[in-house]
Amino acid sequence: MSDMLSVAEALARVLGSATPREREDVPLARAFGRTLAADVAARRRQPPADLSAMDGYAVRFADLADLSRPLTLVGESAAGHGYHGALEPGQTVRIFTGAPVPPGADTILIQENAEAAGSRIFARERPQEKRHIRRAGLDFEPGDVLLKAGTRLGAAEIALAAAMNHPALPCTRKPRVAIIANGDELKLPGDEIGPDQIVASNSFAIAAFVEGAGGEPLDLGIAADTVEALEAKIVAAREANADVIVTLGGASVGDHDLVKPALARQGMELSFWKIAMRPGKPLIHGHVGETAILGLPGNPVSSIVCGALFLVPLIRALSGDPAAGADHSEPAVLGAALPANDHRQDYLRAGLSRNADGVLVATPAKQQDSSMLRVLAASECLLIRGPNAREDEAGAPCRVIRLRQGW
Repeated sequence: MSDMLSVAEALARVLGSATPREREDVPLARAFGRTLAADVAARRRQPPADLSAMDGYAVRFADLADLSRPLTLVGESAAGHGYHGALEPGQTVRIFTGAPVPPGADTILIQENAEAAGSRIFARERPQEKRHIRRAGLDFEPGDVLLKAGTRLGAAEIALAAAMNHPALPCTRKPRVAIIANGDELKLPGDEIGPDQIVASNSFAIAAFVEGAGGEPLDLGIAADTVEALEAKIVAAREANADVIVTLGGASVGDHDLVKPALARQGMELSFWKIAMRPGKPLIHGHVGETAILGLPGNPVSSIVCGALFLVPLIRALSGDPAAGADHSEPAVLGAALPANDHRQDYLRAGLSRNADGVLVATPAKQQDSSMLRVLAASECLLIRGPNAREDEAGAPCRVIRLRQGW
């Protein structure tokens, strides 16, 4: 047991050597999901001028002291086609949402509260002074730093960058992640499958993790069960300038577990290869030159759980995310009693609900075998059981990590 790292220590080692990739300018239209490599400041004022927030009439508030006196309509201001004269006492301009407020006007009389009789405009009621005007610079001013380095760009951030007048953004290069499955028993979906073979699924899940976390997956296919075949795939990954090599299967200590020897022949500096967790005890971490290595277990659920806990944070760290190692767990209570735990940290597949008090309830699936993808796909969270946790009754506090949030 002493040679097995805790999950927290293993993650610290994985992230400890992760340096963000180099910066590149990315056109705004292709920047969704990318991570900023530098702060981004506004290049213009938003709004650029005082704009109307409603359809109606631009007026001088002082002219509405006597509602029986009409205003004289002298023009129109629409978005992109403003009225360029100055408003004189007793005058008004028809105005539309997003249109510039003409000089001299200080209030918008909304059209529902106005009555038109030719060029004479009557106010049915007096609005509040300065009402319905979006002031110049209300959103931001030139030089305001609105997007920080390390921000992952979603739809709102892309829209903000566009409004700030940036056609391209400084982003961290996407980490390239080579994926190598290992095992004579593996066949791709749709291939002819022999009686002693199974369908390979892990590589598809890991590629999805990589893409979802902001990386670039490079699937190198299935290596046969020989050190030479594995080594050839590792060489191919390095020649493709992979930042990370992920191997799937063969990470344990059996006669057919050849990943460690193949990596050793390529000069891997081993960081660790066993973690006190379930599922997923055999997990290799190290480096071959500048390339990070993650050797994930072959069991599908073990591979996916380890990918979520270690590969996704690694990709985020290589992308320059300062919160790559953040704890995304949240409090809940148990929906069923659980026995005492041993020295390994458990990640139980579980469903989620809420009790009458609105508290999150995590109910573990009855079957927790690490080969059962059906159970994982039907689960909504991983229920965390710490090492040596005591026996707990239903209703006891626990912590969970929600599934399908970025993976």
